[in-house]
Amino acid sequence: MCSFLFNFYNFANYFQQFHTMSFNSIEFLIFLPVVFLLYWFVFKSTKKQNLLIVAASYIFYGWWDWRFLILIAITSICSYASGLLIENWEGKRRWQKTVSATNIVLNISILAIFKYYNFFVNSLNDGFAAIGLTLDWPTANIILPVGISFYTFQALSYSIDVYRRKIAPERDLVAFCAFISFFPQLVAGPIERATRLLPQFIKSRTFDYSKAVDGCRQMLWGFFKKLVIADSIAEIVDGVWAGYLHYTSLNLVLCSILFSFQIYCDFSGYSDIAIGCARLFGINLTRNFNIPYLSRSLPEFWRRWHISLMSWFRDYVYFPLGGSRRSLGRTIFNTFVVFFISGLWHGADWSFVLWGLFHAVFISLYRFVPLKSKFEHNVGANRLLPTFKELVMIAFTFALVTFGWILFRAPNVSLAFDFMSHLCDKSILCFDNLIGKWPLVMCMGLMVVEWMQRDKQHVLQLSGKFFAKRWIRWILYVSIAMYALLVPCSQQDFIYFQF
Repeated sequence: MCSFLFNFYNFANYFQQFHTMSFNSIEFLIFLPVVFLLYWFVFKSTKKQNLLIVAASYIFYGWWDWRFLILIAITSICSYASGLLIENWEGKRRWQKTVSATNIVLNISILAIFKYYNFFVNSLNDGFAAIGLTLDWPTANIILPVGISFYTFQALSYSIDVYRRKIAPERDLVAFCAFISFFPQLVAGPIERATRLLPQFIKSRTFDYSKAVDGCRQMLWGFFKKLVIADSIAEIVDGVWAGYLHYTSLNLVLCSILFSFQIYCDFSGYSDIAIGCARLFGINLTRNFNIPYLSRSLPEFWRRWHISLMSWFRDYVYFPLGGSRRSLGRTIFNTFVVFFISGLWHGADWSFVLWGLFHAVFISLYRFVPLKSKFEHNVGANRLLPTFKELVMIAFTFALVTFGWILFRAPNVSLAFDFMSHLCDKSILCFDNLIGKWPLVMCMGLMVVEWMQRDKQHVLQLSGKFFAKRWIRWILYVSIAMYALLVPCSQQDFIYFQF
């Protein structure tokens, strides 16, 4: 099967640009209201709504390239069948384990072929060349199917949870396919668990006006972060990275800070749009970001950044390895395994692997220094302002994360290290021709707003006497929408589409 898929995609001239149906495309702005109206006013039964969700999701995903649908169909059918087989062989634990393992290997093999084949081949070729041997294995011209890492992990969690008896196998194929392919979170998450999302496709759903309105607010905030902040920053960051040798050290530092906000606003903006969009259809998705740049430690940051992925690694990798229940050495080893896989999950390049290991090193160091890393409440709980100590901890954590993002953003390891080597020289004190002044002001404004709304699910959950009047809220909503539509910047793809 894997060989067939590999040959199917391995075309000599298979390199073209597809007109995608991204959230920030005209196609999606037409697609969404059509599906919404059909969902609530035409297909009123649960089964028909699920069928519409599957059809709409396959149209949405096939808009990128219809051939991608073959992969998601195989993932869905194999994972669905594995659940039924595990149920059929109840009491035969060895057979159940074989079925679950087979499905896991199949899905990981598909992911490995399309995402990591060239990476592994190039690494082997380079490794043998370093010791004077020639291993001229050919690479393949394969386009990475968008979102494959996300829906593969979602399918894997189902098979594992059925084997662990955390969820009963699902017999409704349409509902299961809706769970795997639900279009708001299909391409870049959040990565949902079957225990949380699948039951929502089984039970009947009724239109909730307040939930839909709040979903629209969250989508609006997501679009603002993506179109106004992330896309504006992208032009500056891309320009600096294209010729960083011609910029001062201070500008490289500013570029690094800007990229921290670019990737946050880009990815959390996608998550906000996805979560808000799902609420329009009566579906609740997992919160994926929780004010990560207000974290007081690196471990806290990873409990607030890409929450659905890190909780996936915690439950399916870290805990099975023993977590922190064993010796200190084993705990550190488990931490390195998780972040090594996390880095590789993000991209097929050693720069991503080093980015993951960078975080593993510093998270492990927290176990040797007398710094608190676990917190029960958000920073500044029940206070208007953070303490000086909290500000220092937040600044230090942000600096660590920002430095790590250089490895993430760099095209390769050598360029990452070269960029880092130019961060501190005498031009660090040169304040002429500073880049991104207005985007930096917007980023500071974003942090202030997130601080004020740190106890809300999203920024536009407004409360208090000032926002009690509807007309004030609507002025804010319209202003945000108009600014997002009229801001003069080029449209950029979401960063996490490449993963």
